[in-house]
Amino acid sequence: MCNPLKVEENWAYDYNFENEDYEITLVDKDFVTIVPTPLDMGAVHQRLIKDIMMSKGNYMDGIRGYNDDISNPIGNYNCSTFYEPSYVITRAFQNSGF
Repeated sequence: MCNPLKVEENWAYDYNFENEDYEITLVDKDFVTIVPTPLDMGAVHQRLIKDIMMSKGNYMDGIRGYNDDISNPIGNYNCSTFYEPSYVITRAFQNSGF
């Protein structure tokens, strides 16, 4: 049986993922009524990775999308990036930003 925490640790090491140090619950309540869960965040990143892989045909390019600068605005719930449709986020990644 697979240990999910060990898989996470291995992926972080293998793909050089960086840990961020910020408090995600500090949001502007005028813009955000509910803070997305880690699963919600994972779903956005998963769609980005899949979209990149489909357009580039390369697994590693998809993973690079996770470490790209595009991840910073996705994690900022005070802007609309997290809530944008997948194709908008993918296009922003391909164009190096919003």
